Amino acid sequence: MASEAGAGVDADAYRIRPLELGDLSKGFCDLLAQLSPSAPLTEDSFCSRFAELAALGADHLVLVAEDAGTGRIAAAGAVLVERKFIRRCGTVGHVEDVVVDAAARGRGLGERVVRRLVEHARARGCYKVILNCTPELRGFYAKCGFVEKNVQMGLYF
Repeated sequence: MASEAGAGVDADAYRIRPLELGDLSKGFCDLLAQLSPSAPLTEDSFCSRFAELAALGADHLVLVAEDAGTGRIAAAGAVLVERKFIRRCGTVGHVEDVVVDAAARGRGLGERVVRRLVEHARARGCYKVILNCTPELRGFYAKCGFVEKNVQMGLYF
């Protein structure tokens, strides 16, 4: 099997691809719960949100890494393209909800997903890609090319 250079994971063992409706039954929501615990989604809720995001086209991309052996979703992440007035009506990519299954961590999957999300933002013409992370993940995102900038603030409801 071919191996992806520097990724630490057999490139054929996981397929990085856009989220599909069938991924609900492949553990997608269970994976997201490892990032932020929440009540399970009904199939109707998942399908409704999937349709909303699909209507945004290339301005909202959710990628998953599917384990070729089990069919389970082992990693995921999203990029949202924000349309701005500044920078001559520029666009900014926001990376969100990056998560790797606890059993699959340390294999380079998260880095592969993030790099693909960044590539998508670049292809959409974004002048920058930003994200928020916990202090413990600074090193991981630095490996992906991100540098610490500014301060994150939040207001939660």
